[in-house]
Amino acid sequence: MWRRMLLIPVRTPLILLLSQPKFRELHGSTLKSMAETSGIVETGAQEKKLGEDSTAKGPERIDCNKELGALSCNIIPHILNIYGCSATARDFEIYAPNATFEDPLMCAHGVKQIKSSFYSLPKVFSEAKIVEYSVQENENSPGNGEILIDNKQHYKIMGKNIDLTTLIKLQVEQGKVIRHEDWWNKKPLWNRHTVHVPLVGHIVEGMRRCSMLLTHPLMGCGKDPNP
Repeated sequence: MWRRMLLIPVRTPLILLLSQPKFRELHGSTLKSMAETSGIVETGAQEKKLGEDSTAKGPERIDCNKELGALSCNIIPHILNIYGCSATARDFEIYAPNATFEDPLMCAHGVKQIKSSFYSLPKVFSEAKIVEYSVQENENSPGNGEILIDNKQHYKIMGKNIDLTTLIKLQVEQGKVIRHEDWWNKKPLWNRHTVHVPLVGHIVEGMRRCSMLLTHPLMGCGKDPNP
C-alpha cells in the first residue's frame, strides 16, 4: 500500500494533464510544430491493423504469419503484456541489456529500470491496457529496423477512466529492442533537441530521470514479481 501511495504522485500527474482536451487545445500549436519538425518516416512501411481490444491476444494467441511482419512477430505480443499489467520476466527478454525506455514521465536506462517502469503500472492503476493498435514496420535488414505502434491506451485510477492515444516507437537491432519511446498524443518527447529553448529541454530530461530514480527503488530495483 505504501508503495502505491508514493508512486501515484510520481507517475500520474502528466497522464492526467495530457489526457485533458483543454491542455491539448492550449498547447496544440506548439506540440504540432514539434511533431512536424521531428519527422516520422513512413516511406516503404508495412502496416498491420489489428483492431480493438487487441490485448486479449497474448503471445500464444497472435498469428504472426497473418497479423505481423517478421520484425514485429516476437516483440509485439510481449509489448501488449508489458502495457497490460500482465508482464513477466520473459516479456522483458525482448530488450537488449543496454536498452532505454522513455515517455513524458520517465527515462529508464537498462532492462532493470525498464522493468521498474512497467511493474509500477498495477501499483498505481486498477486497469491499464492497450485497447486498439496498428503496427507499422520498417525493416532495414533481417532483425534490424523500426516498429511504430499507433495505439490507444486505457487507464483507470481511483474510479477515473483515462484514455490516451500514443505512438510507441521501437528501434530494433539483431532482434532486440534497443530504444523504446512512447509519444503521448503522438507528440515527440520534450528534450534539448525538440524544444526551442535547450535549457528547458535539459530540465525536462532531468525531471524524467529523477522520476525514474525515485520509482526504481520503490519497485525493488526491477525485481521480478513472484510467479
